[in-house]
Amino acid sequence: MGTIGRIFLLLACSLVLLDQFALAEELHDIVDELSSDEMLDIDEELLRTLEQDLHLKDVARENQQAAREAELAAGNPDAPPQISDPCAKVHCGAGRICQAEGQSASCVCVPECPEEVDPRRRVCTNKNDTWASDCEVYRQRCLCDTHDTACKGPEFRHIHIDYYGECRDMPECTEEEMNDFPRRMRDWLFNVMRDLAERQELSQHYMNMELEAESNHTKRWANAAVWKWCDLDSSNDRSVSRHELFPIRAPLMSLEHCIAPFLESCDPNGDHRISLEEWGHCLEIEEGEMIEQCADINEAKLANAA
Repeated sequence: MGTIGRIFLLLACSLVLLDQFALAEELHDIVDELSSDEMLDIDEELLRTLEQDLHLKDVARENQQAAREAELAAGNPDAPPQISDPCAKVHCGAGRICQAEGQSASCVCVPECPEEVDPRRRVCTNKNDTWASDCEVYRQRCLCDTHDTACKGPEFRHIHIDYYGECRDMPECTEEEMNDFPRRMRDWLFNVMRDLAERQELSQHYMNMELEAESNHTKRWANAAVWKWCDLDSSNDRSVSRHELFPIRAPLMSLEHCIAPFLESCDPNGDHRISLEEWGHCLEIEEGEMIEQCADINEAKLANAA
């Protein structure tokens, strides 16, 4: 599990323990089980990146071998030309693989997922159904996106993973717990931000925001909320989608039964996207200052990209 993944898991437990110390022993068992298989670090974006990196390494090795063979055949005019892999620059999403036909390439649904016998690989979807693996979920969504006959139904086009492990009965988030959850979420976000700052794993812009939050308590919650929202907004479209919430939602679901209804409350218009104003409102933070700071962060992102 990566450093950030470990930090999120540790602080996820801290979020629960802030008000529920009696669950310490149970949480210890949960952490031991989940840590053994790196399941908390796997989300759609990470899976896609990992598959792409491995594929690019394979292509690089193949091209190096082809170059060596070309050098050996340089004196032979009848030697066939070496052709690079057309999939080398193709980026396919989760549940899809690149398929080459001559010099053209396209993304197709994974024909078959590896058979999983380890119950720790199982995932629970938003339909409260347990699937054998995340690959099966992504593949089914791809099949429905492409109108394949293997699609189980149109409703599976938007199926997504709710959390890792088998589906279980979640306790109801009471009104009292829900009313207190924004405070606990704000504290948790700041603790994550501070922990990353201490490990020197934040960009300079985020480091400055964390230092400001340390010295000015009125900025503590706002800066942490802005940092996490802008960090989740990987597409830089000034909104956080259901997919972009995955790194927070999936690891916390089995530990925090209020996280799902809380995140749902952050999307009052039901468009499956959370604006910065909506994020600040559900965390009970003034929105004006958050918009200004987030604009600064986005400018820093663009500057770093250039």
